[in-house]
Amino acid sequence: MGTSSEIAAAAAPITTTKSRRPLGLRLIERATKTPLTFRSHQAIVLLITFLAYASYHAARKTTSIVKSTLDPRSSSFNLYFTPSPSPSRAGNRTLNGGWAPFDGPDGTSMLGEIDLAFLSTYSLGMFFAGHLGDRLDLRLVRFLAAGMVGTGIFTSLFGFGYWTNIHSFYYYLVAQMLAGLFQSTGWPAVVAVVGKWFGKGKRGLIMGVWNAHTSVGNISGSLMAAAMLRYGWGWSFVVPGVLVVVVGVVVVLFLPVSPGSVGVCEGGEEDEKGVEEALLGGGGEEEEKAVGFVEAWRIPGVAPFALCLFFSKLVAYTFLYWLPFYISHTAIEGRYLSDSTAGNLSTLFDVGGVVGGVLAGHISDRLDARAITAASFMYCAIPALFFYRAYGSLSLRVNAALMMIAGAFVNGPYALITTAVSADLGTHGSLGGNSR
Repeated sequence: MGTSSEIAAAAAPITTTKSRRPLGLRLIERATKTPLTFRSHQAIVLLITFLAYASYHAARKTTSIVKSTLDPRSSSFNLYFTPSPSPSRAGNRTLNGGWAPFDGPDGTSMLGEIDLAFLSTYSLGMFFAGHLGDRLDLRLVRFLAAGMVGTGIFTSLFGFGYWTNIHSFYYYLVAQMLAGLFQSTGWPAVVAVVGKWFGKGKRGLIMGVWNAHTSVGNISGSLMAAAMLRYGWGWSFVVPGVLVVVVGVVVVLFLPVSPGSVGVCEGGEEDEKGVEEALLGGGGEEEEKAVGFVEAWRIPGVAPFALCLFFSKLVAYTFLYWLPFYISHTAIEGRYLSDSTAGNLSTLFDVGGVVGGVLAGHISDRLDARAITAASFMYCAIPALFFYRAYGSLSLRVNAALMMIAGAFVNGPYALITTAVSADLGTHGSLGGNSR
């Protein structure tokens, strides 16, 4: 009788662990009639988190593509552009071809204020999202999915202003602020999940390749937004917004939070320890307490890398939000490019960013020197930016080449610090094994 009870008790946690597997993974295993290995889970985690954060950036990038359509005349450049109006919505446009209130003399500053509002709520949300990400554990996937759905809704609401003929500055301001707040859930969540699945070995190269999601998202967002401009700028927001929601559903269906949550270990077998802990409710061990804000700053390397990332991200986000606008308002070979062409050309900065991120990760792994690699790339970014500003107007080919070089040196340290370095600092010896 006792033996039967023990067998029943032992079987219970296995069922619990299995039931924690995302529905999509269970369907895959049922279809293949083979349990997924640890490596298969790792590949799925990399792919799903890559798609998730790429979709975040695709939605974030649309504002920069639409800027020149909303504000075709810039007081800063004293230029006037008239994009082709959509026949079905021509009545909603003002006489100069822009969109009120952004088509006036203060249009450029208004667009800058919207960017500032987005980034302010984004940075504020990141602070709290990081703390939540450490505490949610198995609910991390739902937290990420909720952020993606919210991002999609408010990104689309910005675009709905096109069809509903909204010309209130505060409508667009609030929409961007709420979109920024929901976007802040993305990075802490995906980094937390990836950190649970990958060790420190070859972390720089793996993270360098994985961090291409930023550039891939920017590229896809630019191409989608530029392609949709011909149908009306509202579509440039709605299409990426819907994409984020769809990927959010994929996250819920397929993303496993950690090896313990699905009962696997690196050997590819059932994680018996994880099953046992599920049965015993943690075995009575004290739960790790998340590191506080002040304690995090005391970790060796956090302060200098944070300062390095501040300036790297400053340049990267300047290009993220204003590069297409700059290109469309700068004569290249004596002529100005259309909004869609400028948006497409700006993707080359992110193509260079992909190369730079992978290269920085590979070099840092080979040299085992994250700081030297990041600093070297940042020093090289200074002349690269100068040459792009000075000689980018000579021809399209020169502009494209210099843009890619600048993208590689700007995004290289950005990618390295936000991935491999962050993961290294999170497992620093001073934390005593507490990665939270």
